[in-house]
Amino acid sequence: MAAVGAGGDRSAARRKRLLLAGLLAVVGLILLLLGLTVANGAVAGVEVVLALLLLIGSYAIQHVARRDTLYRDERPR
Repeated sequence: MAAVGAGGDRSAARRKRLLLAGLLAVVGLILLLLGLTVANGAVAGVEVVLALLLLIGSYAIQHVARRDTLYRDERPR
């Protein structure tokens, strides 16, 4: 029965990671849009760089969440 609880915790952690990744992606896309359309000068450059960092971070979090799901050990102990 403990293995079921551990699987539920792992599933909840994966959902939280994917939610965080989604939020980072949305914020990154908004910053990228603002940086490329509205902002001027150095502020635009900072916004674009920050947006790209957020998007890369979002991808990394998604990759970790998916890798954990793909390679998890489901053998009974």
